[in-house]
Amino acid sequence: MAKSSTPSRERIVAGAADMISRRGLSATSIREMAKHAKAPLGSTYHYFPEGKQQLATEAVRYAGEWVARSLREQLDAGPIEGLRAFLALWRGIVVESDFRAGCPVLAVAIEEPPADSGIPPALAAAAEVFDQWENLLAASLREHGADAERAAQLATLIVAAVEGTVALCRAQRSTEPLDRTAEQLHALIAGAIKR
Repeated sequence: MAKSSTPSRERIVAGAADMISRRGLSATSIREMAKHAKAPLGSTYHYFPEGKQQLATEAVRYAGEWVARSLREQLDAGPIEGLRAFLALWRGIVVESDFRAGCPVLAVAIEEPPADSGIPPALAAAAEVFDQWENLLAASLREHGADAERAAQLATLIVAAVEGTVALCRAQRSTEPLDRTAEQLHALIAGAIKR
């Protein structure tokens, strides 16, 4: 995700998202995120004076919007095309990283928050991102004939299934879980929409 031609701040955010997708948030320091983005640590603290949690929050939002952009483009052609794009995006990430990277949003969402504080901003951002993806999918399903409740339920199932499948792919070092999940989700969507 990180490119040296992008502005320094964006490069740091993209690098942090990539690093979190590989190692999780707890196992990644702000120093390692800066190094991964090929950015000076001082610049990282300049852009993110609140430290790791601020950078992680922005990395989650960055990854979320990157996925949402792809979803929006493909959902114009319908929910089945949107699903295909969603699955292809994650397939590309796990295969191109040799099964080392997954979803930074999920990585942040599954980590235990510190006991002494409220909901960390990065965790709140992860919840917002998942909601955004679900809302995009549900809207497309409704536009193509699914009733509102079924559309909401399918959208949640799609996001949960794909996120879980990405974890299975990484663990099994195979894209077979994506293929199986794709087949079942396609069938569910086809049964819910009017063509």
